[in-house]
Amino acid sequence: MWGLEMGKTDATHLARISNCLQTILELEPELERIDLGKSLLEEFSVLKEFLQRIDTVSLSEDDVARVESATSNFLDELRIPLGQLRPERFTSQRMQ
Repeated sequence: MWGLEMGKTDATHLARISNCLQTILELEPELERIDLGKSLLEEFSVLKEFLQRIDTVSLSEDDVARVESATSNFLDELRIPLGQLRPERFTSQRMQ
């Protein structure tokens, strides 16, 4: 039973981390259109590579919570610059 519960926890952690990374990667087209985004886009290859091998990484709840918090902060920082490109997407609702 212990192994089964750990498997569920690991799967949940992987899903949560993957969701964060996918959310960030989905912003790539918008980031290409702003000056700030050009430097960020260089890091996208690292994110994409990590996402491809994420299932080999052991994650704790604290790790996942930190990534979720960092993702939220990142999206908040981008809200204004990206909101100028597509106000209906980035200012009226919380990005997820």
